[in-house]
Amino acid sequence: MNFSESQEHLLIRETAHKFGQQEIVPGLRERDRDCIVTRDVLDKLGKSGLLGVSLPGKYSGSDTDYISLGIVCEELERADTSARVIMSVHSGLHCLTLLQWGSDEQKNRWLPLLAKGEKIGGFGLTEPNAGSDAVNIKTYAKKDGDSYILNGEKTWISLSDFADQFLVIAVTDPHATSRAHGMSAFIVERSMPGFKSQPIKGKLGVRAGNTGQLFFDNVRVPVENRIGEEGEGFKIAMSALDHGRYTVGSGAVGIITASLDACNAYVRSRSVGGEEIGKKQLVQQMIANMAAHRDIGRLLYYKVGWMKNNGLRHTRECSLAKWQNCNYAFQAANDAVEIHGAYGFCDEFPVERYFRNSRGAVIYEGTKEIHTLLQAEYELGYRKDKTIRKMLPKWPFNDDV
Repeated sequence: MNFSESQEHLLIRETAHKFGQQEIVPGLRERDRDCIVTRDVLDKLGKSGLLGVSLPGKYSGSDTDYISLGIVCEELERADTSARVIMSVHSGLHCLTLLQWGSDEQKNRWLPLLAKGEKIGGFGLTEPNAGSDAVNIKTYAKKDGDSYILNGEKTWISLSDFADQFLVIAVTDPHATSRAHGMSAFIVERSMPGFKSQPIKGKLGVRAGNTGQLFFDNVRVPVENRIGEEGEGFKIAMSALDHGRYTVGSGAVGIITASLDACNAYVRSRSVGGEEIGKKQLVQQMIANMAAHRDIGRLLYYKVGWMKNNGLRHTRECSLAKWQNCNYAFQAANDAVEIHGAYGFCDEFPVERYFRNSRGAVIYEGTKEIHTLLQAEYELGYRKDKTIRKMLPKWPFNDDV
């Protein structure tokens, strides 16, 4: 076991941290307060090279390992959740899933543009009446010659109004013996006639980020845009969630670190009875919990990254990291508001934003209740991971990727 970050990891952490502090934090309070969402951060991320992290060099990626993606997500969420969401959706849910399941032609066609940020990828699974119960999606793709005709809608889709293409899961065989075996995955491009998106307004958190709905009205999708075989859509969606949950779990450590940053400064500037409140034991207890959960959280996601590097199934470990780290982040943000007192209840300090943003991550990519059940079923032997046809490529990458 090696618990040290490599020099490359340290450089990536420094790069992502600087990007977050220089490109995201300035003006963030106003953008968050007024729900101002622009494409600027997407364009800047593309130019920085961060969108190519953990993708092979042959596809214009950085050739860095999968732990690197977790580090980037942690540092971007330390700045703001909206920036980490971009990495989760574009790099995790879209690019890594395409790397895992795409054909050579599909990877050559799409990944170089995605790695350079010339195209932005999204993901479409959740529907108005299908969230945690993803097997009940209604979006339907009917085969028609060398195309599929896609109809339906998706909701709570991050980057809904900015992504150029979406990995969409749809029903292709409504009469399959199992609903999970009747789904397929497609790359749907924004330019396709019949596609429309619209934003969701009035969100509790991630107000500087874009979330919305996708609508498909007789969208004609070429067969060559189908990812994997017909009927593999549910397996592909679950693989995508492994990648997405990894990025959410690693990003949650960034909220813990940001909460610590804010509290470390505040407890030294605030005094009660002539004594810094950092000297108070109950405040120290909250600070200690944040520090412990930051370190535990990193170990959890580092392990998942290591398993990805080695080509191992990691659904259980990924679920555990997402579940626990998001709970830790919400607790850290809640305690940070408590430490700041009345000042934590307004946006003069960033901790109220951490609190609002951290609440969402307890829900998306699997609610805490879903992950509780998953972990229990693994422990009791009711759930076991079956062999899948395609695994995420091991790192270091070779020419066969």
